[in-house]
Amino acid sequence: MGKNTKPRKTGRAGFTLIEALVGIVLVSVAVLGLVEMFTLSVMNNLRSDQITTAAFLAQQRADALRNMTKDELNTFASSGTIDLNGDGTPDMTNDELLDLNLDSHNDYRRLTEVTLVGTTSWSVRIMIFTPQQFTITRSQLVTTPDTYRVKANLSTLISRG
Repeated sequence: MGKNTKPRKTGRAGFTLIEALVGIVLVSVAVLGLVEMFTLSVMNNLRSDQITTAAFLAQQRADALRNMTKDELNTFASSGTIDLNGDGTPDMTNDELLDLNLDSHNDYRRLTEVTLVGTTSWSVRIMIFTPQQFTITRSQLVTTPDTYRVKANLSTLISRG
């Protein structure tokens, strides 16, 4: 051996191509799991938001009905509409599409059933649906709301003495 000759190392430093590929695959699997978990989280948040909004819309209608007089409740129960301010257009209907953010795109469908029970009480049922149910007939939605994924289904009784 000469003076300038370096001894060769028998072990190699660094990763082989196979080790690098295995590492990339493992990291990819972990990232894909996180992406799926994020997607499910977003979907659950959207569903939760829809249910919360639907419950609010149902409660809002129930409160409006509770503020009506006996004659107004009878009118709404019999005709399905009522003009509360006397301007000639209905202020409330028993089947309405709601555009909550005023973007010319309806967000929910609210169905209201008011039925006279006796002489001074009314049974009230309010159901809220999402746009997927806009084309379904009212009778189908009222008969089997769970089949059409009702977001809120509120029932109450209003009495006047």
